[in-house]
Amino acid sequence: MTTLLIQPEALRDRLARPGCLVFDVRHDLADHQAGRRAYESGHVPGALYLDHETQLSALKTGRNGRHPLPDRADFAALMRAQGLTVRSDVVIYDAGNAMFAAHLWWMLRWLGHESVAVLDGGWAAWQAIGGAVEAGACAPSLSEAQAIQGLVLSGKPSMPVVDVRAILANLNEPRFTVLDARAPERFSGAVEPMDAVGGHIPGALNRPFALNLGPGGRFKPAGELRAEFESLLGDRLDHGIVHQCGSGITACHNLFAMELAGLRGSALYPGSWSEWSADASRPVERG
Repeated sequence: MTTLLIQPEALRDRLARPGCLVFDVRHDLADHQAGRRAYESGHVPGALYLDHETQLSALKTGRNGRHPLPDRADFAALMRAQGLTVRSDVVIYDAGNAMFAAHLWWMLRWLGHESVAVLDGGWAAWQAIGGAVEAGACAPSLSEAQAIQGLVLSGKPSMPVVDVRAILANLNEPRFTVLDARAPERFSGAVEPMDAVGGHIPGALNRPFALNLGPGGRFKPAGELRAEFESLLGDRLDHGIVHQCGSGITACHNLFAMELAGLRGSALYPGSWSEWSADASRPVERG
């Protein structure tokens, strides 16, 4: 596949041919079992479930954020165990707003796998077209050829990452712009339901990820997205954009939307606000 987004009708056609892996990543940050319950109640036929807390995050230390990025080799092993090969087409969906789907999309691209698409509108869109539904849990289908071919890690991640040291250094010698995907009230520090400290990284701009979506949880047209990002960022686009949010998940939604708009090359700060705010010595800006 060469598209970043796939429509539900196109997914239905693609499922009729071999070589397509579908991942269900429905999740609820307030109820970590809700996604698996929803999956087992009904999912796209053949879809495999991946858990954002137990499979798509590294161990939490209390200082490395709420969803630490796993080691690339560990993540590659996980995806091999799901049957992923260099020839696989991958489609990812969540409940509907693509926040978790975009995160796994980014992780797979970071791993070096290019053929990855997000189901536009997610599970709700699949149901809306009367797509087939399967209950229970699916097991990965692993053939001998797949096991031998495996997944080849590229020498360098295809999606750039910056760490907390780079963010700190950028405060004194700005080289890039930090774009925060959280809701405005969290960005300002007026409300903070997830982390101990409210506010944002000094100098960051705010682009709530929900602004990327139109009716039905579908992504806005690429041209509309491009105009909105260019209006917000202006010539900052020429000097590098680093995405962050609360824990590195919805940041990927903004990054995905920029890719969809043809604005490529952004980086991700995976630790995001949950890592930044865990150290009281790091500066906080409010308002």
